[in-house]
Amino acid sequence: MGCGSCGTTKNGVPQGCGDKGHCTSGTCNKRNTYDWLSDLDIYDPSAYKLVEVSFKHGSRKDFYLNEHVDIQTGDMVVVDTGAGYDVGRVSLSGELVRLQMKKKNVGEERIAHNVIRKANFRDLEKLEEARAMEKKTMVRARVIARTIGLEMKLGDVEYQGDKRKATFYYTAEGRIDFRELVRTYAKEFRVKIEMRQIGSRQESARIGGIGSCGRELCCSTWLSDFKSVSTGAARYQNIAINQTKLSGQCGRLKCCLNYELDTYLDALKHFPKGADTIHSQTSKATLIKKDIFKGLMFYSVHTERGRGPVISLDKDRVTKIVEMNRNGKKPKDLIDHKAAYEQELAKEPDIEFDSDLTGVIELPSTKKKKKSRNKRNQNRSRNRPDNRNSNNKNRGNGKSKPKAKTNTDAQKKNENSSGPKNKNSNGPNHKNKTGPKPKRNNRNRPKRKPNSNQNNDRKDNQSK
Repeated sequence: MGCGSCGTTKNGVPQGCGDKGHCTSGTCNKRNTYDWLSDLDIYDPSAYKLVEVSFKHGSRKDFYLNEHVDIQTGDMVVVDTGAGYDVGRVSLSGELVRLQMKKKNVGEERIAHNVIRKANFRDLEKLEEARAMEKKTMVRARVIARTIGLEMKLGDVEYQGDKRKATFYYTAEGRIDFRELVRTYAKEFRVKIEMRQIGSRQESARIGGIGSCGRELCCSTWLSDFKSVSTGAARYQNIAINQTKLSGQCGRLKCCLNYELDTYLDALKHFPKGADTIHSQTSKATLIKKDIFKGLMFYSVHTERGRGPVISLDKDRVTKIVEMNRNGKKPKDLIDHKAAYEQELAKEPDIEFDSDLTGVIELPSTKKKKKSRNKRNQNRSRNRPDNRNSNNKNRGNGKSKPKAKTNTDAQKKNENSSGPKNKNSNGPNHKNKTGPKPKRNNRNRPKRKPNSNQNNDRKDNQSK
C-alpha cells in the first residue's frame, strides 16, 4: 500500500511507507474512516460541533468539542486531554460524526474536552520527537518488568504530544500488582505513567502485520469490534482442526472464520440429518466428509477385511437411503447406477451435423508423408557441386560394385555408337579433354593365353 507521501520508484510504482500500511499522511491510515461529505463544496450553516480525532496513525480515536476553531478533515490539531495537550489528525467532521457516535454508543454528554487550535510547526516537531522516544522506552521497560519478575508482556508505548505522559499497553493472563513497576518507570523516564491492560487481539491491532492470506490484518485496518470465535465454526466449514493453521498473529482463532459461517449454515440445512451410517443389502458405509457447495457426501464402505473403497453420493440419494433404513428397508446398492447413467447422458449433448456442409469443408489428413532416406540422399547428392568428381572416383575403384544399366543408359550407348566418335573425348567421366592421358595400370591386366602353334614350336626347340 502506498500513498502520496510514500514516494515512488523511477517507473512510478509506489514504494510504500514501511509503516505496515498506515503512514502519517492519513491517506492510508489504519482503521481509517472516509469523510465523503468533506469533498463536496457545500456550506453548512448549522455544522455539527463535534469532531473525531485520531492519534498515532489511527491506533486510538476520540471525540472532541469544536466551537471556535475553523478546521476541516485532515487538519492537524492540538486538543486538551485534561493532563496536558496532545496532537492528532481530524478524521471526521460534520454530520458523519453523529453517525459514528451512534455506532459506538457514545453520548454527547460524555465529551468534555475541546479542540484548542491548529497545530503549528513546533507542535509537529515535538510530536516527532515523542514518537522517536517510544521504541527505546519500550525496550527499557521490558527489561525492568523482567527484572522485577512480573508475568506480563508490553505491547506498545504511546507518548503524549507534549511528552509529559506515557501510556504503556500490556497483556497478561491475570491481574498484576504493578505498583512497584510504576514507581520504577516514573524514576527512569521522568514522565507521568499510565498502565492500560488490553487483549491479544487489541495488541495485534495496534502493532499491525501481515496475515497468512498475504494481506494486512483485518483488526489493524477496518475491524473494530471483536467477536468470539469457536472451533465449531471450523467444523461447520469442514476445516481440519489444526491449532497452528487456525490461529492468527495474536495467537487466538482467526476472526475470518466467522465471515462465511452463515453461508455454510444455510447450505447445511439442505443436507440430511442422522446420515453418519447408511446400510444396503450388501454393505455398510460410514460418512467421512461433505462437499457443501457440490452437494456431495463421501462414504467409506466396510468390507470383511476392514474399510473398503470411498464412494461419493448425492445428498438427495442419501436422503432416500436414510428414509428407507428408518422404515426397515435396505436398497440393493448404495449407488443408483441408472440415475448416474442418465446424468452422464445429460452432460454429453448429441452433436448434430448439417447435410449441406458435406463437401464444403475438407479437413487435412492427419497422416504425414514420410520421405524415404534413399530419396533424401539422392536429392542431396544431385545438389552438390562435386557430384561428377565423386562419380569418377567411384568408377576408378575396382572394389565398387557396377550399377545396373537402365533404359536411359542403353539409349545413350546406341546413340554414341551410331554417331561419329570424337577423338579427344575419352568418355563422359574424364575431367579434361586436352589434358594428359591417365596411365594404365598393367598389374591388374589379365595375361594373354598363348596360341597352340606357338606352344608346339617351343616344345620342338627344347627337344632339339
